[in-house]
Amino acid sequence: MAISSDERYSRQVLYRGIGAEGQQKLLASRVAIVGCGATGSAIIGLLARAGVGSLRIIDRDFVESSNLQRQSLFDENDACESMPKALAAARAVARFNSDVTVDPHVTDLTPENIEELLHGFPLLLDATDNFETRYLLNDYAVKYNIPWIYTAAVGAYCVTMSVLPGETACLNCIFPLSPTGPAGTGFVETCDTSGILNSAVNLAASIAAIEAMKFFTGARTQLRRTLLSFDLWTNDRAEISVSKPDPDCATCMRREFPHLAGFGRAHITLCGRNSVQIHERHRPVSFPDLQTRLAPLGRVKHNDFVLKFWPSTPAEHEMTLFPDGRAIIKGTTDTGLARSLYARFVGS
Repeated sequence: MAISSDERYSRQVLYRGIGAEGQQKLLASRVAIVGCGATGSAIIGLLARAGVGSLRIIDRDFVESSNLQRQSLFDENDACESMPKALAAARAVARFNSDVTVDPHVTDLTPENIEELLHGFPLLLDATDNFETRYLLNDYAVKYNIPWIYTAAVGAYCVTMSVLPGETACLNCIFPLSPTGPAGTGFVETCDTSGILNSAVNLAASIAAIEAMKFFTGARTQLRRTLLSFDLWTNDRAEISVSKPDPDCATCMRREFPHLAGFGRAHITLCGRNSVQIHERHRPVSFPDLQTRLAPLGRVKHNDFVLKFWPSTPAEHEMTLFPDGRAIIKGTTDTGLARSLYARFVGS
């Protein structure tokens, strides 16, 4: 039975900030969400239920059982099947709102594909787990004058900021040194070291989602111009004004975009997973052929989207391979070891 859009969104339309006109604007809107983990799945669920008409989801990862505590679009079947998160999210949205078009991309956002994946979207949402990708997003957004929303959560803490290029500070204005880089400002908590509470995820996602709805309905003056952080456990709350760009910002003022140019792109240690991602571009992999090759060396299983391999030696590692040759090596944060295992089992 088809559900009437008038009925579906009736309570949202009653809110005077949205109204019938605002709802039509939402239905006509397009947004790209980079990352479909904890914050990403929550943001996607909120925007899809609100009727944002077209969502592009970009995520490199697959669903695991440890995700289910906080990643609201996924279920146990997704984890058992090792479904790519972007595809699992698209399937979930289709079950509760057929008004919404979802375009999933199972890939890592890189300098090589960012133009293709993000071109034409008026708003970008960050739901990633690393600053490398956030700086890449920031370079792209500032270069092309595209608003984007930074969102993060770890432990009981969450933070978010709306970036309006040319009007507000960008990510590089606030964090000129990556908090996670070798020249960073010190120790930064991760899901691996501090865990994460689903309530912190949902608060961050709710704030990001409502900022997106303000943007799409034309309530630009209502957009928050602060970096907002909140610790739900200690009740500590802080806001820092980001109303103006830093006059010394290399990105905003000098128009330098090193991340977009691909300088210094490294392997990425994934949040909460004790894993390293290996970037192998333009290297299609035949899963049936690889399964035949790897079967004598350990346990292998695959579907159309991922191949998983558990070597007999070293037994503590697990490899997840994607059709484009990209791999996630679990059980280490040593990029040298991860590269060695990749070369040993897949090839150099």
